[in-house]
Amino acid sequence: MVPFSSRRAVVGVVVSSLALTVVSAPVAFSDPRNGGGKGGPEVNVEAAERREARGPRPVEAPVSGLEMPASYPFQPELTVYPADPADRSYAGDLVGYADLAPRLNDLMSRSDRVSVQVVGQSTNGRDLYLVTLTAPEKAAETRRQTAYRELIQHAPDKAARDRKLQAEYKTPVWFSSNIHGNEWEGTDASLTYIEELATAPWDEVEDLLTEHRLYFSLTLNPDGRNLGTRATALGFDANRDMITNVTPESASYVRTTQALLPLYASDIHGYTGVLQVEPCGPPHGENYEYDLYIPHNYALSLQIERDVVDADIQGNPLTSAGGIRIPYRDTPSGWDDYPPIFTAQYAAYYGALTSTVELPLGRQGAGGTQTPSRAATNSAVALQVIRSTVDYMAENDAEILANQIEFFRRGLSGEPKAALTQEDVAAVPGPEQWKELWDVADDQDPVALPQAYVIPVGAGQRSLSDATALVDQLLRHDVEVRTLNAATTVAGTTYPRGSYVVDMAQPKRALANTLLDLGTDISAKVPFMYDISAWSYSYLWGATVDKVGNVTDGRVLRTSAVDRATRQATVPARAQHVTFDVAGVRDYVALNDLLADEAVAWLLPSGQAVVAPESRSLAVNVALEHDIAFRAATRAEIATVSAGEAKELDEVNVGYTGNQDHVNSLRQLGFDPVPVSTATITADPSLLEDLDVIWLGAALSFSGTQATGRDALQAWLDEGHALVGSGNNAFITARTFGLVSATAVNGNSSGNGIVAVDTPDDSILANYPQSSAFVYPAQSYTGLGAGTRAEQTYGEGNPLLAGHWRASNATNGPLAAAGNASVISGESASGGKAVVFGTSVFYRTHPKGGQSQAAQAIFWATPEG
Repeated sequence: MVPFSSRRAVVGVVVSSLALTVVSAPVAFSDPRNGGGKGGPEVNVEAAERREARGPRPVEAPVSGLEMPASYPFQPELTVYPADPADRSYAGDLVGYADLAPRLNDLMSRSDRVSVQVVGQSTNGRDLYLVTLTAPEKAAETRRQTAYRELIQHAPDKAARDRKLQAEYKTPVWFSSNIHGNEWEGTDASLTYIEELATAPWDEVEDLLTEHRLYFSLTLNPDGRNLGTRATALGFDANRDMITNVTPESASYVRTTQALLPLYASDIHGYTGVLQVEPCGPPHGENYEYDLYIPHNYALSLQIERDVVDADIQGNPLTSAGGIRIPYRDTPSGWDDYPPIFTAQYAAYYGALTSTVELPLGRQGAGGTQTPSRAATNSAVALQVIRSTVDYMAENDAEILANQIEFFRRGLSGEPKAALTQEDVAAVPGPEQWKELWDVADDQDPVALPQAYVIPVGAGQRSLSDATALVDQLLRHDVEVRTLNAATTVAGTTYPRGSYVVDMAQPKRALANTLLDLGTDISAKVPFMYDISAWSYSYLWGATVDKVGNVTDGRVLRTSAVDRATRQATVPARAQHVTFDVAGVRDYVALNDLLADEAVAWLLPSGQAVVAPESRSLAVNVALEHDIAFRAATRAEIATVSAGEAKELDEVNVGYTGNQDHVNSLRQLGFDPVPVSTATITADPSLLEDLDVIWLGAALSFSGTQATGRDALQAWLDEGHALVGSGNNAFITARTFGLVSATAVNGNSSGNGIVAVDTPDDSILANYPQSSAFVYPAQSYTGLGAGTRAEQTYGEGNPLLAGHWRASNATNGPLAAAGNASVISGESASGGKAVVFGTSVFYRTHPKGGQSQAAQAIFWATPEG
């Protein structure tokens, strides 16, 4: 699900190798009835070319599965990229991306301590390098190290007793840098350190390199490094993307975490005025084993502080107390480790100690670049952080390794999760400097671990396509997923054979639970949060997920482990009207592909798509390509089509305003969005002629000099076209053009979380309804005028289920939103339509259920084909 790439050209003849395993009928294309109509064989021949012309579309690629070397050193000849004098790194006399491969090739030619792997490519196709510093290993030794790593996470009881493991395991320490492309210096400091250890006399580094593997991800965002941008070339902050994985950069980080199983993971950033080294302040993630995490992590930060102060680095500022900033000690609110969306917080779910390191001196060069003097200071500070970290880990790795083994033992134990609170602090073993600082705000909230999460198949599942996508996503994150071998009753509910089970007795139970659980309303815990405060695959990704039983109930029996979701693709054997549920993201991709290839199709009032017999070959294509389960249409469904009561469909052409969240969410739904603005519409009103709907992520506010554009948009709406969007900008535009009448009530701008929502039976969102949504921030609607309908409302009482949303006045809290409309629609007298979401359906592309609701609204608003 991770990156976007050019469109894959898949038509019937290409997928024939898959047909026998995933289609319940032959895939040779029968002569369709009414073959002269659109969707016949001659259309199918050209499908690939037309799809390619539609532009970039998402592809699904595995996150897990990084292949590691069979022995060390591993020294391939790295591809050398063309020099780029415009690389923004050079403004600070820093290493440009194109310089990395030559320097690494040279180092490998001179030292058998240095290995380099390419562990992925950036959005723009640049190699992502992982450098390993360690003593040479023959294949047998590397296999032994791999076996030790697997024992640690999959048989921790044995690992805890294995004296050979404890004596021979080369503990892994990992430094990553430059995930924000305009935070450069961690890369340069890492290179300096690598070169020092690669060329130092062997007797000075022998103990270190025979007892450890030191890993360096030199730049996690090479496109951003080159361009001088925080975001990746796709426009996303990869350090908010660890559990969504829209970027290939975050996917690579996840893969690398799984492969290395680091004992310590340090991600080097900038800039905070003075050096900042975690651990974080409250609130602390509920699923962390914090008693294993905080003692050495805080002690290490104190060691870094002492060493940096003693180094007296020229130009390096210190705090007024003469030290560095450690959020756990110094930042009571606003620098937390709560969500798993960041590099450091994600790696902690693999039993690692972690830190986001913030270098001190911000950018002061022209155009947001760094100056050479400030870069030199930051590089020296980063180098000292690396040295101090390695020294501490070399001295204390035995105890830290024991804690990592215990982390995985707890995951497999079937024991309840113990929250770390003030009552327990005194009894925690290990370094004690942290204890006097722990207070009630640091207390972890309790977690009620279930026996399992069950993702049902069959009638109990809202969206089979969203369910299979969710299973694939869990597997990408190394979460163990199993299927029921037979119909089974779990905690009083009988689930069909093939339903998926995520048991809470597994090594990655902490990660599994943080991804699947609802979370907590932490609004009263701290004044404000650094970033999001709620996320949940179960509540936001469109699939039905049941939290069942208690972890002490034992494992669910009669299950089998899976390494991929069960394929669902089926098409009836003969040419006939076929139908499929249009409930989830993949369903909308399939529907859009069918329409782009000119299939004859309708959308039933009940939410299923019906495809005509003459378009059977196209149905086979999308079944195989998108794993869609077609069935024969019933007589009643065919009668609905024949009576003209189903909506005849044609390709939906969508324009959009907004940012990367909006355009990429639309692409993930299978649309081919076209950017529009007041300027482009005014300059060329004809661009509206090819559009059916405009998605509003930003407002279309025409100035006094843009009357031509405003009039053109009004005329387009009068022809029956539509505006659909989310948030205040969409509301303002829809109201300005007379499509909705209401009062918008804005929630606290920093309020975010998962909210309960209710959907009326006659709503445009009533098919495959969802009971929760994400907001950041929320908007609700009151005083709905004539012609404006509430399509969804916030739940009664307190609609906030999890997150941080506090009222700062009488109208902007969750209680004020309760019962108010969260989604409204309207229609003008001339036929123009609008749908406005007060929920954040496209936020960072994370709420997959929200994406489906946006697509529902788009198809409702689109003029009939």
